[in-house]
Amino acid sequence: MKTVLLSFLSFLFFAAQAQLPMQKTFTYKTNIFDDGGSEIVAYDRLSERFFSTNGSLTSIDIIEASELTRGKITYRGRVDLSTYISDINSVTAFNGLVAVAGGPSSAQARGKVVFLDTNGAFLSQVQVGFLPDMLTFYGNGGKIIVANEGEPSDDYTNDPVGSVSIITLPGNIQTISTNDVTEIDFTALDANPYDPAIHIFGNDGLSLPSQDLEPEYIALNSTETKAYVVCQENNAMAIIDLVTNTLDTVVGLGFKNHSIAGNGIDASNQGNNINIRTYENLFGMYQPDAIAALDINGAEYIFSANEGDARDYAGYSEESRIRDLTLNPFRFNTITDYYTDSLAGRLNITTSMGDNDNNGQYDSLFCYGARSFSVWDENAQLVWDSGDEFEQYLAATYQANFNSNNDDNDSRKSRSDDKGPEPEAIAVGIVDGVPYAFIGLERMGGIMVYDISDPTNPSFVQYELNRDFTKPATDPDAGDLGPEGMYFVPATHSPNGIALLAVANEVSGTVSFYQLGSGIGLSERPLEPFVNVYPNPSTGIFNLSQALDYYVYDLNGKQVANGKNVNTIDLSNQPSGLYLIKDNKGNAVRLVKR
Repeated sequence: MKTVLLSFLSFLFFAAQAQLPMQKTFTYKTNIFDDGGSEIVAYDRLSERFFSTNGSLTSIDIIEASELTRGKITYRGRVDLSTYISDINSVTAFNGLVAVAGGPSSAQARGKVVFLDTNGAFLSQVQVGFLPDMLTFYGNGGKIIVANEGEPSDDYTNDPVGSVSIITLPGNIQTISTNDVTEIDFTALDANPYDPAIHIFGNDGLSLPSQDLEPEYIALNSTETKAYVVCQENNAMAIIDLVTNTLDTVVGLGFKNHSIAGNGIDASNQGNNINIRTYENLFGMYQPDAIAALDINGAEYIFSANEGDARDYAGYSEESRIRDLTLNPFRFNTITDYYTDSLAGRLNITTSMGDNDNNGQYDSLFCYGARSFSVWDENAQLVWDSGDEFEQYLAATYQANFNSNNDDNDSRKSRSDDKGPEPEAIAVGIVDGVPYAFIGLERMGGIMVYDISDPTNPSFVQYELNRDFTKPATDPDAGDLGPEGMYFVPATHSPNGIALLAVANEVSGTVSFYQLGSGIGLSERPLEPFVNVYPNPSTGIFNLSQALDYYVYDLNGKQVANGKNVNTIDLSNQPSGLYLIKDNKGNAVRLVKR
């Protein structure tokens, strides 16, 4: 009865929220299924182009949005990078420069950052750390920061150090060298005490902390003085001082208590019933994948998609199902629940902790990820977590396909014994003055949208799912499967003045583009007699091809400017955003003020 009541209350809560206008404008299809056809997507404001990594073909796909004012997004071509790297991991772009992270086929060799122009022409490359993953520009495009994951070999005989590379870009990118790279590692933790909540356990604890820590994803604070770097497998976050290019600290993220009401999970992939419930002495390791940062009312917050990840190598594996362990009978009052496959018996947990006295009996259990998104403060302390809201919503609205896998449209509940809907990607941004978080669910698919105006209590807004369960997953028309990366473009940087969200989907090999906010659907009719407005977008001054009587309105319908028989519109004193210019006959054209 408790589970049913929670689901009912959750459904009522979710149904009551006002929706954000969100319209899918275009989907680019690589027609590559389940082979990394599209994983990470980035945007360059100068060229108004998106760049998507294609892991299957070791390439970058270029997608242009410059004609979005006419409703067009266009695929421009593919750039083969196999001459320079064997594996492609990430991409970022800024001010006409594209940077790609990748490396050789061996993850235990140092990787590279390859530089291209926005047409895909090779410019230069530079060596960085082991297995470079996520990277991003900062310092007004003068620097790049790279997370180097440093994964071990499958037999665990070679475990390179994880690190963060800071690249200071020279005036001429073609002269770049390793002298422009500063590498920040974690060797300071090898000989000094560190937060015991940091999960250092690889190779049965034989690896040093500097080897065991695996930087995964980066977010920068608003002043770009600090970088927050998630070490996913370690359930930790490193804080880098970007003023001195040094390691500030590494913080363990702690654990989510699944014995508390509101933190329940559906723990079994067997049986027909969705059973979201709590379990005593069961804890979730947050283990975020993607993170994002935003200043809200003068305070810095980090937002995380709590995917979870296990180490499972030939040389060492931490994975086990609960039913295969021996539990301390004095710590589990309902111990039969943990040996029952339809309850918690099949749930995957780590064997690397929980046996507190090393007597072969587990006193606590720790599972992967938190099936949620979280808010952290500037010191990486937990502010808020979405609890079991994701699963409660999916159970109430997608019961027939609850916790499906991303490569099979007949896989209901197949992920419940692993990491549930598996929050993977996250982006944050401001739309129509309201800050939002967009969270991509890797397995179930779709995007959870939250209003984060109050970071201590975000509110669910809606769930967008572009997936057709009636078709085989291999069908190109099955929709978007496996969101891996997201990129938010604010209205002031968008070609048509409307905020954009680009979502790269790894399994379906697609990139979908969503327009966001109140500007969607505004009708335009040419000004009579077909007067052209240029430049549009503009930083303030718009020219008319001939003199006109006009009125300019903001999106609230307020008149902000007018003119009589003039050929110039001055919006220099108006805030950036979207406006409508109308003539005496009511014809209207959008103006984008940057």
